[in-house]
Amino acid sequence: MAFPLLSLIVFLPAAGAAFLMFLRSDDAVRWTALAVTVLDLALCIAMLAGFDTTTHAMQFTETRPWVPALGITYALGVDGISALFVFLTALLGSICVLASWVAIDRKVKEFMVSLLTMQALMLGVFCALDLFLFYVFWEAMLIPMYVIIGVWGGDGRVYAAFKFFLYTLAGSLLFLIGVIVLYFQGGETFDIRALTEQDYPFRVQSWLFLAFLIAFAVKVPMVPVHTWLPDAHVQAPTAGSIILAGVLLKMGAYGFLRFSLPMLPEASVYFSLPMLALSALAIVYGGLLALAQDDLKKLVAYSSISHMGFVTLGIFALNLRGLEGGILQMFNHGVTTGALFLFVGLIYERTHTRSIADYGGLMKAAPVYTTFLALFTLSSMALPGTNSFVGELLVLSGGFAANLAIGAAAVVGALLGAAYLLGMYGKVALGPARADARYKIRDVNVRELAAIVPLAVFVLWVGLYPRPFLDIIDASAKHLLSQVHARGGSQ
Repeated sequence: MAFPLLSLIVFLPAAGAAFLMFLRSDDAVRWTALAVTVLDLALCIAMLAGFDTTTHAMQFTETRPWVPALGITYALGVDGISALFVFLTALLGSICVLASWVAIDRKVKEFMVSLLTMQALMLGVFCALDLFLFYVFWEAMLIPMYVIIGVWGGDGRVYAAFKFFLYTLAGSLLFLIGVIVLYFQGGETFDIRALTEQDYPFRVQSWLFLAFLIAFAVKVPMVPVHTWLPDAHVQAPTAGSIILAGVLLKMGAYGFLRFSLPMLPEASVYFSLPMLALSALAIVYGGLLALAQDDLKKLVAYSSISHMGFVTLGIFALNLRGLEGGILQMFNHGVTTGALFLFVGLIYERTHTRSIADYGGLMKAAPVYTTFLALFTLSSMALPGTNSFVGELLVLSGGFAANLAIGAAAVVGALLGAAYLLGMYGKVALGPARADARYKIRDVNVRELAAIVPLAVFVLWVGLYPRPFLDIIDASAKHLLSQVHARGGSQ
């Protein structure tokens, strides 16, 4: 039997969470949680080191009977579409522990247990090859996220937690209906690989696509089912915002890649133009809303809606440049926007305000902080040399190839991004310091640098040498497109 690497990656955080329950000291809880997440990250690095970039087939697969009477198996595996997100989840998990070291000063054990449980469930989503198992992970992760927002969030945490839970639960129920239909239409199996090879009538595909669309659109989130996100981000603790932006939003786009496109190719082609239009709407609308914000966290939250629009634009361009750009941009968004939320959390710990108008002159008070903030701001703007430039360039290239008007609208959204991001950085870092400021801002310490530097490395690595990342994606993206065009027809 092959070494169960993926099972170890998925369940190590869960085992760590169980172990934390027996610890008494908050410091012991923090250090143990950090050790677990770092070890999990090391396992993910080993997984990527052994990843074969020449094949689209699932790798590191594990299959064991679970409920044979219903055709349910415990099946795990990764391919070029999911491998980077398994790594990203583990990377952000360790960063979340570091970001919460001081910020979470009550019920530390309960928080770290929730955080590690959340990480295990998110990893399970990206590794599951059984549709029932996928749905268990997909649905169960709502609970620790709800707890993180509802217990350790801001003053409006209860409302934000309920709104997050109800929106995502409503989408999940439609997804469950789709899962049941697929089970019977696909020969009473939950095997994702087997279901992908089935040919479903166009009418069935259309209704399934719409059911999946609502479920995945809520997670992305796409306009107009995006309103839960700003509330959740503003009220969530820093680690919660990093998880939301860095991983949770990717699961909606991952659903399109894993289910909608390969299983419902005809419907995906048929609905591609409306999906492109919704993506362009999200890019522009999210940018306009971000431009109007004075709250740092709300600005980053609305920018997240805009940037995820580029992801869905690339996916539904249904060409190789767009698809590879969309997948890469999912990874880039997790790195860059996760970092921006980390920086908002760091400055909030020092000042207890998120109002942009309250800041100014941070370049003199905290030069290291503002230097790294500049890097991530430029990355979010997709400046050449940063990670987002590579992904956004591929997405725009694919978008223009798919539809000229949609591509032009996306360019407008990119210009809006430059406007609100430069405006924010200018006021916070370069503007005059307020004479009536009641706080003294210190620069980042070693612990905070340990959380910042890995993200900065990926901003520059992907920006200057993206080939290793595109190599991971390439074979699976080509195979997925060949499936869509062979069975669904070209646009």
